Amino acid sequence: MQPAEIALIEDQTALTITWRDGEVSRLDADVLRRASRAASEVRRQSDGVGLNLPDGVRVDAVQLVGSYALRLFFSDGHDRGIYPWAYLRELSTPSAA
Repeated sequence: MQPAEIALIEDQTALTITWRDGEVSRLDADVLRRASRAASEVRRQSDGVGLNLPDGVRVDAVQLVGSYALRLFFSDGHDRGIYPWAYLRELSTPSAA
């Protein structure tokens, strides 16, 4: 389930993924940031500590991790989350594009 194309849109506040089956998913940067499965984020959530994101959080960079995932770099400094394709598809909502 690999994507055919990945693009940052709307001043890097959203990511679109065009999947090989033709579906297009749009993921807002704040949704992706909150969904991080990095150990520090999982620990924060299990401790019941809320996440206060600045307004307009952006995805500053996208890095492929092998052939199975993306690593996202956010404007708030978070860069530890790995987002496998299946997880991104689960998080996404098809766009109207």
